[in-house]
Amino acid sequence: MKKLAAVVAVSILSVSFGAGIAAAQGPQGSGAGAASSGSSITPHSLNPIKWVKKEPKSANDRLDAKGEEDKKLTASLQAQGVLPANTDTKSACENFKALDECVAALHATKNLGLDFNCLKSNLTGVQTSADMSSCKGSAGDKAMSLSKAIHAMKPDADAKAETKTAEKQAKDDLKSSGA
Repeated sequence: MKKLAAVVAVSILSVSFGAGIAAAQGPQGSGAGAASSGSSITPHSLNPIKWVKKEPKSANDRLDAKGEEDKKLTASLQAQGVLPANTDTKSACENFKALDECVAALHATKNLGLDFNCLKSNLTGVQTSADMSSCKGSAGDKAMSLSKAIHAMKPDADAKAETKTAEKQAKDDLKSSGA
């Protein structure tokens, strides 16, 4: 009987304590905004995620935001023979979501002797205006990873190793150009 009374007393105290905390949280419902606007809340965001500067989303947006880095990257890729002399990085990376994906694709193209337009189409899922009749794999049907695209275009290549090599080369190029 004493145990039952102790359990009941503890549960009554818990409920009353919980109600006190809920009441201290402030007004809720349809006038809560007006009722709480009298407090001293600062006008800027208190969310630390919003404090961090966000990078532009697509590869072209990123290159637009960093004009001088784009020129350095284009010059570096052209000097390595990865990018043709009459092409800049911005036009080559059109339709790519990330700049590092594009630069890795450019390196994979040079390393394996692939057609960049075919590889670009496989990676982005967007068909280019170039002639796609010579492309192997499902050119432009849907986006695929670099490893899968390499395997589709050149089945005898070690796709995973080539992807890793191309991604490392891209990372080094982006780091050296500041892009």
